[in-house]
Amino acid sequence: MRSRFLALTLIWGASFLFIKIGVEALAPIQVAFGRMAFGTIALLLATAVRKERLPGSLRVWAQLFVAAALLNTVPFTLFAYAEQRIPSALASIGNATTPLFTLLFALFMLPDERPTAQRTVGLVIGFAGVMVVLRAWRGLSAGPDVSGMLLVLAAAACYGLGGVYLRRNLSSSGYSSLALSAAQLLVGTLQLIVLVPLLSTTPAHIPTRAILAIFTLGAFGTGVAYLLQYGLIRTAGATVASTVTYFIPIVSIILGVLLLGEHLAWNAPVGAAIIIAGALVSRRGPRPATDRAAVTPVVTRVGSG
Repeated sequence: MRSRFLALTLIWGASFLFIKIGVEALAPIQVAFGRMAFGTIALLLATAVRKERLPGSLRVWAQLFVAAALLNTVPFTLFAYAEQRIPSALASIGNATTPLFTLLFALFMLPDERPTAQRTVGLVIGFAGVMVVLRAWRGLSAGPDVSGMLLVLAAAACYGLGGVYLRRNLSSSGYSSLALSAAQLLVGTLQLIVLVPLLSTTPAHIPTRAILAIFTLGAFGTGVAYLLQYGLIRTAGATVASTVTYFIPIVSIILGVLLLGEHLAWNAPVGAAIIIAGALVSRRGPRPATDRAAVTPVVTRVGSG
């Protein structure tokens, strides 16, 4: 269990590094397409090995079309655009707001979710952390690039909305989460096949460094990471598996500083800690006894960042 947890944290934490390398040579939407294409291949191979069947219902495919847009196509592209403007470490910090957005949308869209004082406090703390990252007390122009941070927050909001959409529409589809994830990425890849030629031009030369970064981002950050997450849920439970989200910024900050030479002001890691604290406060409470045994067929984000 510990090895899976560590591997998943490292892979997803490194995703922001690989996005940064990718956008040095490719358009952001091309980075999103590359990671999804390699991720699709990895998950389709896993599906074939495990003899899982892809959905046969047109209704499920239509729902996966929406899920792919919310959880892959749009946020993957937004993160790539954001990392043209801000350090990879800051992008990972913005990604840590995903649990906050998920709760926010769940409170409005899911009938079994109810606002409580504790959840409200957690949301307030978490979004206060965002203000610390932005150095809001000195004016937004004094902090990191505002447009870049807004793109990251928009991507995190997409993840939150997408997660709630999946819970409402695909939690009882009857298909395995692996099959749904593979199908979701396949649909997202097809979406970008249409969009990439319209929104970008093919570069004359793609450095090997960029190709390897996109391959690793897709095949490992999406494909292998999904299998690790699925195994972690089965052995330790969904609650334990979800805590990986809180360690991703630590890995991303270390890699960004050591390998990319990124510099962060004191408020960035402090704001990240406050965001994570808010997310933890909002999630506190009793968990179902079946958490360890049950693996519901709901598609995850299939990658981080």
